[in-house]
Amino acid sequence: MSEYQMLGKSGLKLKGVADVSLKKKKKKKDKTKILETVVKAPVDASTEVSKKQQKTKTKAELAFEKQREKNELKRIMEKASKTHKQRVEDFNRHLDSLTEHFDIPKVSWTK
Repeated sequence: MSEYQMLGKSGLKLKGVADVSLKKKKKKKDKTKILETVVKAPVDASTEVSKKQQKTKTKAELAFEKQREKNELKRIMEKASKTHKQRVEDFNRHLDSLTEHFDIPKVSWTK
């Protein structure tokens, strides 16, 4: 037992690594001050201006959104027009039309 009494009982101290015990303390925010600033701020004027700025879109933005919705609707209608069975048959026809170059060769040790 006397051999182990001289051992250090603290953790390892590594070069270039900050000490764990030196953490920054978090500042506590005073809720009353925050509430006072929120209540004092003119809410109506600032929100109305920001809403007006967000609602206005350029002609290009409107045209882009209109075209995107049109394309999305077209894509949905194409997918809805075929049943799952028809899609599988089309996919199989496509695979049959491919060359055998892309097929995985059969590997066998016995032949």
